[in-house]
Amino acid sequence: MEQGIALTASNEKMGFSAEDISKATGLSTEDIEKFNPSHKMLRILLLWLMACPAMAQGFQLRKEHDSLYWLNGWRLPYHVYQFQTGDVDGDGHIDAMVGVVKPTRFYPEKGRRLFIFKQVNGKARPLWLGSKLGGILQDFRFIDGRIRSLETARTTVPPHHRTTVPPHPCTTVPPHPRTTDTIYVVAEYKWGGFGMAFDRYIIKGTDKETATKYFSQ
Repeated sequence: MEQGIALTASNEKMGFSAEDISKATGLSTEDIEKFNPSHKMLRILLLWLMACPAMAQGFQLRKEHDSLYWLNGWRLPYHVYQFQTGDVDGDGHIDAMVGVVKPTRFYPEKGRRLFIFKQVNGKARPLWLGSKLGGILQDFRFIDGRIRSLETARTTVPPHHRTTVPPHPCTTVPPHPRTTDTIYVVAEYKWGGFGMAFDRYIIKGTDKETATKYFSQ
């Protein structure tokens, strides 16, 4: 009981609650109550953990230059546009979600992709290396156990708008339907066992400003 009182008093001085420390360290509040964080080195450690949430969850993303990053020893030779952590697959362990810009086998043009990593013995290991979600990915965030995405919709040119004139022999015909970046979608995905599966639309068929507002909620 005295330890619990000391913990509370010390945390009030530092601005931390047992719940804050639990989130930063992964320890249960019951385990935290057993310790007295009045020791100087422990206070420094707690401050450091609270200042570095990604490292507190076991992942560190290190930038070497604009096209080379390292995630717990895993080499990412791409530009990174987003980094989030959370329990994606519901196994009780924190995963890392890294947004990278790269081409893929089925989508040869460079685009924004989503890679998900788990941690094994302190090292990052792939959980899911996705080529795409639904539409054309612009951004993502992790919220309430799901991945929320901001996407532009892929649309096919209507048949009556297609030309019937054969293309010139030197003209390269796009292998995919023409797309637009003016129609936006906000969707949510959840873990489906072997990758991310569509869960629901938050909003679709809207403009960028409206979609961004719903995406950020």
